[in-house]
Amino acid sequence: MILKTIKCIFFIWCCLVSSFVWGQQDTIVVVEPDGKYFEDQFYFGVNYNVLVGAPDGIGQSSFSSGIMGGFIKDFPINKRRNIGFGLGVGLSINTIYSDLMATKNANGTISYQEVPDDVDYNRNKLSMHFVEFPLELRWRSSRAEDYRFWRIYSGVRLQYLFSGRSKFVTDTQRVSFSNSDIRDFQYGIYLSFGYNTWNFYAQYNISNIFEDDRYLMSGEPLEVNIIKAGLIFYIF
Repeated sequence: MILKTIKCIFFIWCCLVSSFVWGQQDTIVVVEPDGKYFEDQFYFGVNYNVLVGAPDGIGQSSFSSGIMGGFIKDFPINKRRNIGFGLGVGLSINTIYSDLMATKNANGTISYQEVPDDVDYNRNKLSMHFVEFPLELRWRSSRAEDYRFWRIYSGVRLQYLFSGRSKFVTDTQRVSFSNSDIRDFQYGIYLSFGYNTWNFYAQYNISNIFEDDRYLMSGEPLEVNIIKAGLIFYIF
């Protein structure tokens, strides 16, 4: 019940932020009376997820996507205040559609295999919900009186998993369970760049999706991570 409530609140919040983003024409910065300014921002992003390092024969199906949103506090480090650090907190939802089939056994362990060729299925999904903590180095062409500018932000995004599920759906059955094999703490490096509100975003997750010593039934190790590519919007 609590998880469903969190998902509902996050979905509504993302919709509101998205609506606000599309209505914005300028990026706004906080200017203090002494002329100093901070680029504190809410952010909202959408991305496509690509599996990297999957065992032979394992491919993606359908559209694997992700959304994220949160707040970043700005810490300028030079006199002009166009270089600084950003520290934030947010939430993200990521889905992976593939033919990597997870099956929960009677003893609670989870087995993995490629979906058999003779099995007709509608979707096979791995979903992950994270609390995220971005830490970034920031450069922008901004000044206190300039509200439209170029930016390049790059850093590390730390992620803590609070929900991870595997789901397999056919015409006659729907199997869904909490997947304890998904790694609780994950991290990746990322880069965003663009002008004003619209920015391109890319992230490479260095950590594996699964915990160590997880294997396919054929014996191949599961050492899979993700590359994300999409758009991120910064708003005040």
